[in-house]
Amino acid sequence: MTSKEFRPEPDQIPGQQLDYPASQRDMTPQPDSDLSNYQPAHKLQGKVALITGGDSGIGRAVAVAFAMEGADVAIFYNVNDQDAEDTRLMVEEKGQQCLLLKGDVRKMADCQHAVEQIVVKFGHLNILVNNAAYQMCEAKFEDITEEQFRRTLETNVFGYFYMAQSAVKYMQEGDAIINTGSIVGKIGKEFLIDYAASKGAVHTFTKALALNLAERKIRVNAVVPGATWTPNIPATMPIDKVEGYDKDSALKRAAQPEELAPAYVFLASQDSSYVTGSLLDVTGGQLSS
Repeated sequence: MTSKEFRPEPDQIPGQQLDYPASQRDMTPQPDSDLSNYQPAHKLQGKVALITGGDSGIGRAVAVAFAMEGADVAIFYNVNDQDAEDTRLMVEEKGQQCLLLKGDVRKMADCQHAVEQIVVKFGHLNILVNNAAYQMCEAKFEDITEEQFRRTLETNVFGYFYMAQSAVKYMQEGDAIINTGSIVGKIGKEFLIDYAASKGAVHTFTKALALNLAERKIRVNAVVPGATWTPNIPATMPIDKVEGYDKDSALKRAAQPEELAPAYVFLASQDSSYVTGSLLDVTGGQLSS
């Protein structure tokens, strides 16, 4: 990615706080998610992908990368209509179709309805990317409310379960499910206790589901991001943690969403035909052991 003119270093990210859920349009600097340095190779030609949380952040970058590889894309999102529309336009600029689906991954009925709409429009579904997530920082363990704990687990674990169960009945040999984990689910984080617990569950869910679906030749893997500059950061973290975000990795900076997208392409394509049950770390050298 040497041709990218601007890759913000941590000290170039100013402190900022946005209301949750934040719009990517309001972030300073804007996350890189246009895949301007990505070289596609038609690895997903004719495929149809569903991406939850696809309106912004990592989900948007994955949608654009998939489109560049020849896939039509469905975006499942919860609130930000304008962000979703921005993603749709970016996908269509790459010559692919983009279906916008608004709903809540915490509701099984919404997940089922979304998958059914995709099958009606495109005729099939080949790739599910479970990416929608909720987090909220709390310095004191006692300040994590029951409401917050439930929302975190229901979004990050129940939502992945519901969407996978809805999608898998339409999936065939060679299709793929990709979950978004987190380095926090491996190493913990003192101010993200409920989020860390949920992502640890995602990692184990990935491995167990991979074993379950192996006989049907449906592969299940997870991408494990490190700190990534997405709307969740200024919307859920205090200003002092956003400023200079983030220096914990060996590379001493946060990732941009487009730096995660190629990992999803790899796991969605036949390049990873012998990969299932894996947790693919993309953490800038922030190691779990």
